[in-house]
Amino acid sequence: MFTGIIESLGEVKEVIASGSNKIFWIESPISSDLKMDQSVCHNGVCLTVEEITENMHRVTAIKETLKKTNLGSCKKAGLVNLERSMLMNGRLDGHIVQGHTDTIAICIDRTEVNGSWEYQFEFPKEFGHLVIEKGSVCINGISLTVFDVKKKTFKVAIIPYTFEHTNIKSVRPGKKVNIEFDIIGKYISRNIQLKNH
Repeated sequence: MFTGIIESLGEVKEVIASGSNKIFWIESPISSDLKMDQSVCHNGVCLTVEEITENMHRVTAIKETLKKTNLGSCKKAGLVNLERSMLMNGRLDGHIVQGHTDTIAICIDRTEVNGSWEYQFEFPKEFGHLVIEKGSVCINGISLTVFDVKKKTFKVAIIPYTFEHTNIKSVRPGKKVNIEFDIIGKYISRNIQLKNH
């Protein structure tokens, strides 16, 4: 489990094709503190640490993950948002995040608003029932509050700190991002579906 509060940016140092999988070597300030087999959120995707060398770590994304997330388009020198799993004795500063991306959304607008930024994203309409006004969503691993919710679009506001310390600053119209919808909303939606059948 994660919280959607990004700890660090990591730089992709190497991308290696391995069959239908991709291996990523990531350099970051937290890499040397990681442990083998540890779960770490990369752009909102939970991946297992397989190897650690000085300030780099290695993870593998399988075909299914590459198909459903933006990791398939990650290239050398790209930046990824990193978060280690939450401690059970700590504060939940964001919201409950599993690291299981539901879909990809596309940025359709980015506007600077007196020092902060507003982004608008378009997502597949079959997920529309999982987005509510002032609800939580995870974008590239960042816990954010949505507003101006429509059938297949929503907006988020980004404060300067988040803009500077995550890879949201590189997101412009046309760019894909990973989206994980609120787990509580998904369980409620599933429960209602089962009751109606």
